Amino acid sequence: MRKITVLLLWLVCIFAAEAQNITLSGYLKDASNGEALIGATVYIKELKQGTTTNAYGFYSLTIPQGRCTLRVSFIGYETIRQTIETTFNKTISLALRESSEEIEEITVNGEAANSNIESVGMGMVKLPIKIIKQLPAFMGEVDIIKTIQLLPGIQSGGEASSGLYVRGGGPDENLMLLDEAPVYNTSHLMGFFSVFNSDAIKDIQVYKSGIPAEYGEKASSVIDIRLKDGNSQRFGFEGGIGNLSCRLTIEGPVIKDKWSFIIAGRRTYYDVLGKAAGLEGLEDNKLYFYDLNAKSNLIINNNNRIYIAGYIGDDVFELGESMYMKWGNATATVRWNHISGDKIFMNISGIFSNYDYNVGVPGDNADNFDWSSKIRDYNAKVDFTYFYNPQNEIKFGANTIFHQFNPGRVRTVGENSMFSDLDLARYNAIASAIYLSNEQKISHRFTLQYGLRLSHFQQIGEGEVNIYRNPDELKKDEIIETKVYAKGDKIGDAFIYPEPRVGMKYTLGANNSVKSSYNRMVQNLHLITNTQSPTPLDIWLPSSTYIKPLVVDQVSVGYFHNFRNNSWETSVELYYKNMQNVLDYREGARLLLNEVIETELLHGSGKSKGLEVLVKKSKGNITGWIAYTWSNTTCKIEGINNGNSYPMPYDRTHDLSVVLNYKLNKKWDFAANFVFATGTPTLFPIAKYNIQGKQIYEYSARNSNRITDYHRLDISTTYDFKKNETRSFKQSLNFSVYNVYARRNAYSITPEANNKNPNQTQFVRLSIIGSAIPSITYNVKF
Repeated sequence: MRKITVLLLWLVCIFAAEAQNITLSGYLKDASNGEALIGATVYIKELKQGTTTNAYGFYSLTIPQGRCTLRVSFIGYETIRQTIETTFNKTISLALRESSEEIEEITVNGEAANSNIESVGMGMVKLPIKIIKQLPAFMGEVDIIKTIQLLPGIQSGGEASSGLYVRGGGPDENLMLLDEAPVYNTSHLMGFFSVFNSDAIKDIQVYKSGIPAEYGEKASSVIDIRLKDGNSQRFGFEGGIGNLSCRLTIEGPVIKDKWSFIIAGRRTYYDVLGKAAGLEGLEDNKLYFYDLNAKSNLIINNNNRIYIAGYIGDDVFELGESMYMKWGNATATVRWNHISGDKIFMNISGIFSNYDYNVGVPGDNADNFDWSSKIRDYNAKVDFTYFYNPQNEIKFGANTIFHQFNPGRVRTVGENSMFSDLDLARYNAIASAIYLSNEQKISHRFTLQYGLRLSHFQQIGEGEVNIYRNPDELKKDEIIETKVYAKGDKIGDAFIYPEPRVGMKYTLGANNSVKSSYNRMVQNLHLITNTQSPTPLDIWLPSSTYIKPLVVDQVSVGYFHNFRNNSWETSVELYYKNMQNVLDYREGARLLLNEVIETELLHGSGKSKGLEVLVKKSKGNITGWIAYTWSNTTCKIEGINNGNSYPMPYDRTHDLSVVLNYKLNKKWDFAANFVFATGTPTLFPIAKYNIQGKQIYEYSARNSNRITDYHRLDISTTYDFKKNETRSFKQSLNFSVYNVYARRNAYSITPEANNKNPNQTQFVRLSIIGSAIPSITYNVKF
């Protein structure tokens, strides 16, 4: 009885203390266009407590009753200070105005000045669109993926590639989200450009480690890209035209302060101008890409908002009657935000994503065919954020994804075709997950973030599974049975994995802190390719009877230090990754249109370790950063290299990026970036044989050699027409030169017989870009 009494008294004390507190909540937005401010700071001076806004600009802060001073700030905007009486729960939504101070216009940060010190997240970077648009761009086309490749720990997949290698991971291990929808192929024009239109993007967050529990499905990184909501104050237009493409963005209110929209499109125009000019080479040929982003934001009331967003984009290549190729993405997202009781923020999303391609030869000749492939997702998810008190921010949620895979389908026309109709086995799968996490401020110095994600992956019918005589060594001529599963039947065992996430931050002083993190990521979708970077013709397959999930455990530790009133940011991070079920291919593997592709796959283990150094200057006329990465990534797979370890294709020992921006005055901005990277692993011949007049090569061990090192310098300048401009009308010219000193970086090096002396072997370097490429782009906004 005494224990019950003590417990009741303890509960009464808790509720009495809670009754003394009130909750402030609301939205923060840009006063000029109504866009939500992500990561803005809300701070109570007297209590030395605060919080930041979430991805939708919402905040919630529980404080004691009484009189206090509220300070709302966001770098680049004027700070708001209010003295308020807090006797009951209160909704305070504010609009911040951009600062007119020149120093703020060139700030490269977007949060609190020392957020890199105080935030618990490590291996996480935010990229402001304003800085991305100032950097040199290939053919004048601003590309966020190319900018992400300039960060430490993130490397390019090659000259003509929009793929990313993140801390030793492959290009399929990055979760690319566009307003929550996954994008499976991010390339335009075979990888020269990405599918993301910078005019439509509001916020970019990159996670390399310490990945929060709400993210899953991929093993190495998360790139979370948010589209603009649309100007809710007035109509606006933004566009530009460059060497390669033109673009136009329209945004404005349907109902002022309540319902807004944005539509952004771009397209290359060489085919249109070429035909108009009568160029014979373009009469029957097509080569272009286009994409279209659209989003609408409806505020029903203070507690309910609805967002609808979509993307569609295609690349089209047609060479008369010789061949054609088309590939593209489509996504759609519908979201409902609901606030319950000032402390609980709920987001429910319905998401669709599709990637497909077609390639073939038209007509009814002997070589005609049409080859198609696709991957399609239907995703339902719900996320909650519970702002329990200033010391605890709890997140929990669940999602379910229905995956459809069509690896390949070939159709022919007529009876004289040299090909046959072919349908590769289709796959369906359901991926589900639940998660719970908490960011807990133990003291003003120590913050702990911990959580758990539980993932479940099940392949389902319709489908077929080959049964082999020896399941440990699959051979295509040893199939003893093919099992057929009806629609909805479970195929094999489910893959269930706990994915723990832990991060901590300890502040040593006002300007420095140490951080560490551990996270496990499980990936059940696999890109089947034997090239160093993704191509439009790659296929995706799920974890199945013969393809195991990729499991990655990563530990990171880092030291962060700011100097000169947070003008200089420095950090050093160490990481170690242990990888299970790494996928690679047998020697001479045939991957395209292979009906028994599982016989070409091998599994093993891998390890990656690295050191990342970042020095960034974020204030003043000269800004930019230096990023250096040392890394080593190896794997060990029975059946390859005699079972010995070998470098993975994504291993780069050294990677250096130098990015500089110089603001000469109000009209002129200059920028430059220099990159250097160790050459990618490859293999060269160590012997050759002449058989019936043909040279046959014997190669070294897997990835035991490297192509030549990669380096490149780009420069640009931007001229703003400030004179006689109004605040609502802006125009600028951007001049840039890509690959200034015309470096012929090797994409590949291959042996072949010397034409003059067939007994000699020569090595041929393939360079995608071997000259300096200038560009000019005109931009206008009103």
